[in-house]
Amino acid sequence: MKRKPRHAPSEGIETTFRVRYAETDAQGIVYSAHYLVWFEIGRTEWCRRAGIDYRRLEAEGYFLVVAEARCRYLAPARYDDEVTVRTWLASAQRRRLEFRYEVRLTATGTQLAIGETVHVWVNQQGRPIMLPALQHRLFEAGATGPSSTTTA
Repeated sequence: MKRKPRHAPSEGIETTFRVRYAETDAQGIVYSAHYLVWFEIGRTEWCRRAGIDYRRLEAEGYFLVVAEARCRYLAPARYDDEVTVRTWLASAQRRRLEFRYEVRLTATGTQLAIGETVHVWVNQQGRPIMLPALQHRLFEAGATGPSSTTTA
């Protein structure tokens, strides 16, 4: 596992992509559940850019499961819109992590959604565990604290 972050994770990271046709409903608007998938894309990229090898953590027997997910929808995204998901780690404890997200239209900056996910570390049997201090420090270095939220 890499120890030195390649960015300042506390500032958050941005991931940009285009809305795929399969993500839209009959009205041509992105179906609500896809925002949670976009959160996962942002979270995965956050770990990658912070130098955290999540696949290796799983190979070592540490699994991060979603305990809570919230999303507040503010404006619709449509097919072929370019969207940017900003992701940051708001809190890092040895038993749980809290990520925050903001989804915007890339071209205009219009805020589409804000959200958060709470994760718990578990072992291969699905029992809650504490992440060892060495691995925890990688996440802790990127946490901005629980007061970091983005509002509409």
